[in-house]
Amino acid sequence: MDLLLLMLLISQPVSGKARMKCLLNIEHQDGEKPWSYYRPGDHVISLITTGTKILRTTMLPFNTAPSNQSQFLPFDKLRILRYIFNIQVVNRHLQNLTLGYNIHDNYLNTLGTSEALLDILSTGEDNVPNYSCGRKDNILALVDAATDDISIQMSTLGGTYKIPQISFELFSESLRDKSPLPFYHRLFPKKGFLYPEIVQVLLHFRWTLVGLFASDTENGENFMRIFTPLLVKNGICVVMSQRFSMTGYTASLKDALSKWRQVNVFVHYIEYGAVLDRILPFHLILMRLPGPIEGKVWITTLIGLFPLEKHRLLRYVNSIWTVDFERKKGPIKDAYEPHFFVKPPFGDQSFHCSFSKHVFSVKDRRKCTEKAPLDTHAKRKRIWISNVHHFYSVIKTLGHALIAAYSSRSRRRWKEGKAKLGAPRLQPWQFHPFVEKNEFCNITNMKLYLDQNGDVAADLKIVSWIFLSKKHLIKEQLVTFERQRLIINQHHLLQIKLLNKSLPQSKCAEKCCPGFIKQAREGEPVCCYDCIPCPEGTISTQEDTDKCIKCSDDKYPNEDRVQCIPKVLSFLSYEEHLGIILVSFALFLFLTTSLVLLIFIKCLKTPIVKANNRDLSYILLVSLLLCFLSPLLFIGQPRKATCLLRQTIFSIIFSVAISSLLAKTIMVVLAFLATKPGSQVKRWLGKSLANSIILSCSAVQIIICSIWLAVSPPFPDSDFLSQPGLILLQCNEGSVVMFYITLSYLGFLAAICFTVAFLARNLPGAFNEAKVITFSMLVFCSVWVSFVPTYLSTKGKYMVAVQVFSILSSNAGLLVCIFIPKCYIIILRPDLNTKEHLTTRRNV
Repeated sequence: MDLLLLMLLISQPVSGKARMKCLLNIEHQDGEKPWSYYRPGDHVISLITTGTKILRTTMLPFNTAPSNQSQFLPFDKLRILRYIFNIQVVNRHLQNLTLGYNIHDNYLNTLGTSEALLDILSTGEDNVPNYSCGRKDNILALVDAATDDISIQMSTLGGTYKIPQISFELFSESLRDKSPLPFYHRLFPKKGFLYPEIVQVLLHFRWTLVGLFASDTENGENFMRIFTPLLVKNGICVVMSQRFSMTGYTASLKDALSKWRQVNVFVHYIEYGAVLDRILPFHLILMRLPGPIEGKVWITTLIGLFPLEKHRLLRYVNSIWTVDFERKKGPIKDAYEPHFFVKPPFGDQSFHCSFSKHVFSVKDRRKCTEKAPLDTHAKRKRIWISNVHHFYSVIKTLGHALIAAYSSRSRRRWKEGKAKLGAPRLQPWQFHPFVEKNEFCNITNMKLYLDQNGDVAADLKIVSWIFLSKKHLIKEQLVTFERQRLIINQHHLLQIKLLNKSLPQSKCAEKCCPGFIKQAREGEPVCCYDCIPCPEGTISTQEDTDKCIKCSDDKYPNEDRVQCIPKVLSFLSYEEHLGIILVSFALFLFLTTSLVLLIFIKCLKTPIVKANNRDLSYILLVSLLLCFLSPLLFIGQPRKATCLLRQTIFSIIFSVAISSLLAKTIMVVLAFLATKPGSQVKRWLGKSLANSIILSCSAVQIIICSIWLAVSPPFPDSDFLSQPGLILLQCNEGSVVMFYITLSYLGFLAAICFTVAFLARNLPGAFNEAKVITFSMLVFCSVWVSFVPTYLSTKGKYMVAVQVFSILSSNAGLLVCIFIPKCYIIILRPDLNTKEHLTTRRNV
């Protein structure tokens, strides 16, 4: 009491000072006084909501209390009747208990909220909390249908008395932490829970350029702070971002709308007022822009469906998308008809309103107490009223929790052996734990659930309002989210496409088709880019991708660079034409050599066969036979055995063949020198010298090949990179140095043989074999000299083909130059196959 007197003493000079500046008119017309709907019950549910709106056409005067100004007009009396009806429906299911109500208006300001809270907490005629005189209400819970700042104010004061506060509005991030507000219960998702779903929609329709608009409030600031990074993270560019006053609009967007004409999608954060009232200023700007303007899509974040049928003349609006909760399918238990009808004068007939003001109180509202219960009537001559489903869910939750609380008390008192009669009523702090435990998600008719973080989430639907003409409007559910999974109504998309009202594009560049990647344009947002083909060896399988994917080594890109296809194995096979030609050539030469060998064996007694060491001719022909068969090791898919043997066998056989020619040449020279009188060379003539030359020269090659196989032997290998689209199966020579040493040694033997034969070419005689050997070695060396650059410049099977061709052509040169002339004499000119003719000396 002393505190109240002190407050009165302090308030006098303050109020007097205020009157000096601006007189405060607190007089009311009776019809404009604040209202409070009341009905007693075993427990009272107090509801603070917004039943009035501000008319924004005129400025508010400062000499009148907010709740007394004529600009505040009641606009939703039927909404209050819905609340009352929901409470009475729940009362039917309570056992021996009734819920009363005390409904107040907060006039969209904290002063109105404070006044309503004081009235709720004060049981007498005065607004004096904790003062009980006569009537005493048993407050069960405080239901909140206000904005966040008002909710925090209500929780701060209500939490002092440990009254559970239940909100059936979306809560902001500022109310996510429950520790400072322990009695505040969030039964609906936070306001930003639908932002990821909106991002999914933008990504699905490939809208990468968007504009964001929000009210100049704390919630609008939170929207910009949370939603903008979410868009950027998903590659969506925000090229227009504007916050504006709730009571006006700035024209600063004209330049932005003119510059970014390709922005056809806007996400609009709206808190109050009609949806189209917030879109109309943008429409006026678009009307003043020159040139054709494409219809825009407006996505609003305000939960709920709003009547838009009266606004069909916006020519620059393609469609307006509104978000709402997805309802459960099928009948809901103990629910009621979604609509009911009451008599028009119901409010005047069923409520008795009185007005009183205590000298020490600031209470200044009418208390309307219910006289007759609200009930439904027939449709004829009645007012149609729709339900508030989420409010019914809240009241139903409180009813379930109340029954559970009293059941628990009854069981506890029965165990303690106490009588149940006369038990005190449940206090708010005793009711609080049961509200916490109640599973609200299972009771509501909306598809609510707890997400992975334990927060309340909901299935949503997006309704598209498409304006076709002055008299035609399509309202259809376009998008559904089930557990955050996007589902598109393809039938509706097809319908609007057939009506030539397809959704516009909202992007800076056309999509990059698969096979291309995005390249950002300098000085423009990241959503503005050019499309360039993927680099060699890479692909892209998705549209608008940022980087290409490299194909694995065994695959290569197709022509469009959208798919990696397996590479073709490439090797010199027996089935292909080149392999068939080489094999045929090798077999032909093999048969020809065999025929020559048979001729020489059959005619072994003839002088031309015995001339210049018959055994050396046999060794040379056998080595040529093997040389013509050695290419078969090079043709076909490389194996471990073939790779290991083919180069060594080829080089050893070739060394034997060249050693034989060298021995033949040396024997020709020695034979000529032995004919001179007194020459000691004659003792060197014989098979031992020839065999020694062949064995020694071949042994060196055998030693080189043995070292090669011991140190770094050849092995099968695959070349994935040399030729696109092909995997070259080849024999890796192991040590390239050893490979070229073997070839160099063969070249060294051939060079010696050629030199000796060249020096002996002019020796006298009718049949000087040195001339033939000289010419054959010239062909041999020419082939292998041209082999080296050709071999190094080719890859894969063509490299093998070059070596096979060199082997066959060089051996064919030896066969033709050395043995064909002899075969000619043996077969066609037997008259020349005599000792006298061969030993005839000719002057050179």
